[in-house]
Amino acid sequence: MKGEMKAMVLHNWVEKWGDNLKLEKLPTPTPGPHEVLVKVKACGVGGTVSNFMMGEMSKDPKLLPKIPGDEITGEVAEIGSQVQGFEVGDRAIVYLFVTCGKCKFCLTGRNDLCVNFGGWIGRHRNGGYAEYVAIPDSSLFKLPKEIPFVEATTINTAVASTVHALRSRAQVTLEDDVMIVGAAGGVGVHTVQLAKVLGGRAFAVDTDDEKLSRLKEYGADFLINAKSVDVPEQVKKLTAGKGVDVVVDFVGSSKSLVDSVNSLGRGGRLVNLATHPGVKFEVTAGQLVMNELIITGSRYTTKHEFLDAMELVRTGRVKPVVTKTAGLEDVEKLLIMINENKLFGRAAVAL
Repeated sequence: MKGEMKAMVLHNWVEKWGDNLKLEKLPTPTPGPHEVLVKVKACGVGGTVSNFMMGEMSKDPKLLPKIPGDEITGEVAEIGSQVQGFEVGDRAIVYLFVTCGKCKFCLTGRNDLCVNFGGWIGRHRNGGYAEYVAIPDSSLFKLPKEIPFVEATTINTAVASTVHALRSRAQVTLEDDVMIVGAAGGVGVHTVQLAKVLGGRAFAVDTDDEKLSRLKEYGADFLINAKSVDVPEQVKKLTAGKGVDVVVDFVGSSKSLVDSVNSLGRGGRLVNLATHPGVKFEVTAGQLVMNELIITGSRYTTKHEFLDAMELVRTGRVKPVVTKTAGLEDVEKLLIMINENKLFGRAAVAL
């Protein structure tokens, strides 16, 4: 497909918000033999993009200029010569890691840990803040017709990451008490829902009473404002001194992680999903041994979990929460809202 497209391009790491992405006209990509050209219908706007633009993940100058945007849904516009399984017009959704499919992790269903990691769409490769994007066919799935494009942008990261964190890393079981730190954020609100789907009680922790109150409609059993109360103390009150079984921490500050550990009961599991540079926290050896605590991280999701996330949304067991949308030219307004913590749930660019 020849011609030009509109795209929002990042040329420099963000020093201040408001004038960083530039609307440009670029040649429409030509897909390689194993690539699919996707006409973008919607692209989620979340914290991973914000972190990339701030240079928190890397400041490698070779990464710029770049078209950000990783939570992509759209329609197949053109297919490469070696692509099988896709046709022009198919509805599509992007798995945002490029993985080899051949290393020991890929072959054992843990492709989020691929040894020959090929990069992150929207960071190492151009992403979805554009009218078209070329995607490796191995990172593309068909999107069921029941899921609208904008709502589907919650699947790429928010729901898929939640499936990996709760099922694989925390191994949530029936009647577990699950505490979600940063519960009103774009991933947190979907984690609250999945905790309920898995049969647990959801303890929602955030810093805004209005946002916390909205989590009731998504299944939160208990609301905890971390600005108003001592979190571990409040958890002990709500659990008759037991503590929670699982904490999923999206904030990842030293304080939140210490509070998370101190909120765990016997056999408790802490899963951290934040990657802020330089953050450290202390835990005593005695806590680990006497309560057999598990402290772990969670890196995105696997491909089979991605498909599970799609099915959770398709069947209505997890409801997409997209509260703000904008056109391509206004994507930075959404990023500013995320940076200033003014957004409940997710945001998306709709084309």
